[in-house]
Amino acid sequence: DIDIDFDDEGRQRVIDWVIEKYGENQVAQIITYGTMAAKSSIRDTARVLDLPLHEADRLAKLVPDIKLAKLFGLDEVELAEKLGNNQEDIGRANQLKSISEGNDLQAEVVNQARLLEGSMRNTGIHACGVIITPSDITNFVPVALAKDSGMFCTQFDNSVAEDAGLLKMDFLGLKTLTLIKDAVQIIKERHGIELIPDDFPLDDEKTYELFQKGETVGVFQYESAGMQKYLRELKPTVFADLIAMNALYRPGPLEYIPSFIRRKHGTEEIVYDLEANKEYLEETYGIVVYQEQVMLLSQKLANFSKGEADTLRKAMGKKNLALLAKMKPKFLEQGAANGHDTKALEKMWVDWEAFASYAFNKSHSTCYAYIAYQTAYLKAHYPAEYMASVLSNNMNDIKTVTFFMEECKRAGIPVLGPDVNESQYKFTVNKEGAIRFGLGAIKGVGSKPVESIVTERTENGMYTSVFDMATRVDLRVCNKRVFENLVLAGGFDSFGTIKRSQFFTEDNNNRPFIEIVTKYGARFQENTNSSQVSMFGGDSAVEIPVPQPPIADEWPTLTQLSKEKEVVGVYISGHPLDDYKLEIDSFCNGCTVADLNNLEDNKGKDLSIAGIITSAEHRTTKNGKPFGTFEIEDYTESSKQFVFGENYLRFKHLFTVGTFVFINGKVGPRKWGEGLEFGINTMELLADVKEKRTKSLVLSVEQSDLTDMIIDDLYAVIADHSGNCQLKFILRDHKSKTSLKMPSRNLKVNINKQLIQSLDELQIFDCKLE
Repeated sequence: DIDIDFDDEGRQRVIDWVIEKYGENQVAQIITYGTMAAKSSIRDTARVLDLPLHEADRLAKLVPDIKLAKLFGLDEVELAEKLGNNQEDIGRANQLKSISEGNDLQAEVVNQARLLEGSMRNTGIHACGVIITPSDITNFVPVALAKDSGMFCTQFDNSVAEDAGLLKMDFLGLKTLTLIKDAVQIIKERHGIELIPDDFPLDDEKTYELFQKGETVGVFQYESAGMQKYLRELKPTVFADLIAMNALYRPGPLEYIPSFIRRKHGTEEIVYDLEANKEYLEETYGIVVYQEQVMLLSQKLANFSKGEADTLRKAMGKKNLALLAKMKPKFLEQGAANGHDTKALEKMWVDWEAFASYAFNKSHSTCYAYIAYQTAYLKAHYPAEYMASVLSNNMNDIKTVTFFMEECKRAGIPVLGPDVNESQYKFTVNKEGAIRFGLGAIKGVGSKPVESIVTERTENGMYTSVFDMATRVDLRVCNKRVFENLVLAGGFDSFGTIKRSQFFTEDNNNRPFIEIVTKYGARFQENTNSSQVSMFGGDSAVEIPVPQPPIADEWPTLTQLSKEKEVVGVYISGHPLDDYKLEIDSFCNGCTVADLNNLEDNKGKDLSIAGIITSAEHRTTKNGKPFGTFEIEDYTESSKQFVFGENYLRFKHLFTVGTFVFINGKVGPRKWGEGLEFGINTMELLADVKEKRTKSLVLSVEQSDLTDMIIDDLYAVIADHSGNCQLKFILRDHKSKTSLKMPSRNLKVNINKQLIQSLDELQIFDCKLE
């Protein structure tokens, strides 16, 4: 069984090459067998026995998350334990049991389903497994024809194919390799530099700085929050540190990481059970991290052969206790014969048994750490180009795009919306170093329209206006829908002549202006193509006047942003919450909507959340009691909340799409059933929070940044926004790590958007409300 990773986009070429090299009669995919699960066996049986669909659906919904064979084999107490004492699930399971004891068609369906559960239902194809045989494959295994690819597939599934002695190759597509390739291409186009990732030096200071700061969002294998925390503590300085962290950051070995970090920094003594262990454990500070270390030590200490060492590795990895019991006496006897302490050998063996099942293959960890290092090198030296590649390779996952756009914002890399004069299909970097959105990220704008737009632009120059573009692109692929979505995403904003709202303003015949634009382009092209030279040598083409845009007010910011999100999936030119940034920074105490989706880590905590309601429903329970649901979204994530009883009556007036709300509540046990829930205490309009809660505006500043000019400018800003809110200053000194709070006695301000903008322009003050 050999696994090998390829560039995701080139994987199929490898399979094609293998077929061409060995012949299609020696290469096959691997079959997979789908079995009947509990619910599907009930639905299938019901269909064959002609049980009405609604009854079949009801029966299937009675099945909890457990196999029928297990469900019917457990008594009341065991069933309750298995279902975590969830009364609803227990009730449904008991109802199903009582139905099975009857004499009607429903009982027959349930009992037949019990017999059929686990039977083979359908076949599929293994996602990446390919079998290669030395001669005609039918000499080795029975084959079938794969429906989609037309290739042979084995009638033995994965495990049986291996046991039959066949060579199984897993041709895996690794997106990170595509990401590196794309980043290198963007760098070449922008800087004219031909980078070869395999030539990146493994001692690059800037790359290790990135790891040491934990700035590894978008870095393969090292981007989780926990890994970032450990990297900041470890401060890796050599490639071996990265290999070890990759191997250790998994369930099991995770508990060794703090000790590994302390030993690296010299705050914990490095201890070896035997001095002879130092040769192989020195690079990991005395901690067994890799399977290879177990193999090498067994050979060195107890004269195991290479084959025996590999057998030991497999036995430990698969927890084969019988084989381990057989090998242990040999390890102790031969180790003692080599002069090693038996107690130390005994301790090592026990440690190995506990740890080796988690021990990682060093060669595997090294390969992945090497790819990770390449991605970190690109991010450290070419951050904009690298992040453009990351965004391009996640274009179809809007949640991930939003996450990486936040990382770009943190790193100070501007992300600009799509533009017909600058964008390609994927994300790119422009001359100013900003990331430009790819046209392919816009819904309804596929590869063919983009190809038409980009090809025409490349061959005949930039577009001068939307009318110019309408006369030049292929309108058979760039239809009215494509133009509409380009408008909504801001693709024509750089022309600066027509507002987005004007394109959707209708004339007296109820035709939106965007339709008039595309029809103008079609007539222009038709006239150009059909025009003939007159007998006098002149051009007989009729001059078609350019349509005049209608007069229309600009859309409100929220409307424009909502329409952007409609076609791109993210807010591009801003975020609806941007106007409330000061309130969010001041009153949310670092809490976000993401915390509502991670209740376990916030158990018992008070959370203050600000966001926009993106969907809301007013509903009724089975008992006729009203309740409501709403989805709230902020910069991080979205979360659906259910509100019942008195809280629903108190807050239902706020359940409107587009409402900005501020919610305070506590995470605690559910009132009904197991688990945790977020209980809302207060819910109010975000716009009212500033007025209700603000007593003062606090301006925090580093004392060394204060100059006479800054003080004069600040005084002018305060004078322009005089009001009734108290003003406080905090003077910080980073050298002595001290600060001094100084309330102003005479100056008071009116807190508004213009004041905050003016203070931001001074670039040295941190603003907060109290």
